[in-house]
Amino acid sequence: MIQSVLVANRGEIACRVFRTCRELGIATVAVYSDADAAALHVREADAAVRLPGATPAETYLRGDLVVKAALAAGADAVHPGYGFLSENADFARAVEDAGLVWIGPPPGAIEAMASKTRAKELLGIAPLVDVTEADLPVLVKAASGGGGRGMRIVRDLAALPGELAAASAEAASAFGDGEVFVEPYVENGRHVEVQVLADGQGTVWALGTRDCSLQRRHQKVIEEAPAPGLPPELADELYERSVAAAKAVGYVGAGTVEFLVADGRAHFLEMNTRLQVEHPVTEEVYGVDLVALQIAVAEGARLPADPPTPSGHAIEARLYAEDPAAGWTPQTGVLHALEIAGRVGAGGMERARPQGRRSVVPTLPQTPSGGTPIAPAERLPTTVRVDAGYASGDSIGVHYDAMLAKVVVHAPTRAEAVRKLAHALERARIHGPVTNRGLLVASLRHPDFQDPGRLDTGFYERNLDALTRPHDGEAYAAVAAALAEAEGRRGRFGGGWRNVRSQDQVTTYGAHEVRYRPTRDGGHTVTAPEGVRPVSVTPDRVRLEVDGVVRDFEVARHGDTVFVGPHRLTVRPRFPDPREQTAPGSLLAPMPGTVVRVAEGLAPGARVTAGQPLLWLEAMKMEHRVTAPASGTLTVLHAAPGRQVEVGALLAVVQTDAQEDQA
Repeated sequence: MIQSVLVANRGEIACRVFRTCRELGIATVAVYSDADAAALHVREADAAVRLPGATPAETYLRGDLVVKAALAAGADAVHPGYGFLSENADFARAVEDAGLVWIGPPPGAIEAMASKTRAKELLGIAPLVDVTEADLPVLVKAASGGGGRGMRIVRDLAALPGELAAASAEAASAFGDGEVFVEPYVENGRHVEVQVLADGQGTVWALGTRDCSLQRRHQKVIEEAPAPGLPPELADELYERSVAAAKAVGYVGAGTVEFLVADGRAHFLEMNTRLQVEHPVTEEVYGVDLVALQIAVAEGARLPADPPTPSGHAIEARLYAEDPAAGWTPQTGVLHALEIAGRVGAGGMERARPQGRRSVVPTLPQTPSGGTPIAPAERLPTTVRVDAGYASGDSIGVHYDAMLAKVVVHAPTRAEAVRKLAHALERARIHGPVTNRGLLVASLRHPDFQDPGRLDTGFYERNLDALTRPHDGEAYAAVAAALAEAEGRRGRFGGGWRNVRSQDQVTTYGAHEVRYRPTRDGGHTVTAPEGVRPVSVTPDRVRLEVDGVVRDFEVARHGDTVFVGPHRLTVRPRFPDPREQTAPGSLLAPMPGTVVRVAEGLAPGARVTAGQPLLWLEAMKMEHRVTAPASGTLTVLHAAPGRQVEVGALLAVVQTDAQEDQA
């Protein structure tokens, strides 16, 4: 029996595995980089071992250091989590060679399936070799790993060599393997996958389907189980192909087989030989703990012949520290508050219901919405689960993934799950850097998402502008913020109404200008926007009447940023800071990160053309390409490979042809 488990990972998945280990009475060991010394997963573990350095290549990708850490801490098993070394066959062998239990598939199965090129060969699918115009568009893809790293859509044949090089560099940085390949790109298909679980005695479960079509930069954002609106015969085909793939390589443990569904046909993508980020939706529908089953299988347990019966519908949203309206740029800073569904964000899993496994109820026919109806006497409660990698007060850095937490709702039907998840996210207290919370809520309520027949991977490409548009209620949130601040000043410094009327007080939050003045009775009058009447005002709570409806606003201030319900507002200074003036043609860092590459031969005095890639930044598992804004001459270059930069740092200056003509 396993007594102590080291998790060769960090953040949310490490916390998730630790939670199950605690329930099973298994001791836990964390590993951490210097950047993660105060991270939640370190605080959650019974013991922790430092991996010197900050970058993944120095720390979490060093299998030799991880094995030494396990031995030093007295662990007798290693769980790889997902990402990093989770699909590295050499690491799995090193764990076993050290006399430790590997909580994952056999190294041979990883080798066969973790490389997407070899997996396709095994299943008789050949990658594209000599790409022509007729093959476009194509997808450049990393042979190892996942999470959208090392993937590029190519629509112009001339761009293919550059995209191959960029994808290879990104894959090598993320997975330690720079192999990439090319395959046809299917426009606007559905991303559907099957969870499999196998024991060492030949039993393989297919635990239903998941739809993961809502993606940005090839990384999933919202996932659900079962995949809604999937024809039963197609679902059966996916189950059969997934089980066959697992058996073909003697698979053991948890894994996922991924497909792209288009025009009623399923195209095999890959098999991920690890637990997936989105595994909670399967757990909720099937009433199982996949991590506990992974551990049991690693201990030699035999699975029952048939999997549990599914019930209800589950949907998961990934909460990221990123700005979708600014090219999905990752954000850093202090997470002052993370409270979802009335509970403070913490590691592992939190639920609104007791932790015990619920009983499984009979499955009834699918409804048009994709949910599974439950008989009235057996109706499931609607529940909220939070799997988090951060807690209130934690700092979000630049080195790793920008995901803060996963919020999962399980309900009797898809419609109920969608409604509850949107509501839970909208009412959550998330104070800190910009997040994608508003995008998630808008996505869940969008007609294209609510109708399963309109789900596909092109969702954000079509709808991003509308989904990131400021909410109508933001103007009233700005009023609440301004009045709360005024009341706070009054409490700190005194003051009150004057018999001689003065000018309106003016506070501006982004595009919202608020005008107000104090009244004789100690209250306030709002003059802009019109139609707003303050009912009560305190420094942290404001009630406003708008068009006859009274609404309550909770207000919290952290520095120059004010959080009013789901709205994040930044005070616009009355006068611009002269230090922020930059020369025309200046290229500023759109996010904090590390310069990973500079275009070959680039130096001051070089001629550049509009749109030409000049350098590449990497932060939080995301690579951002900085291009020339116009044709001209590069006059300044401050970027160099390996240099860390803050957001807004000057990287380069391009003097455009028009500027040169005026000189």
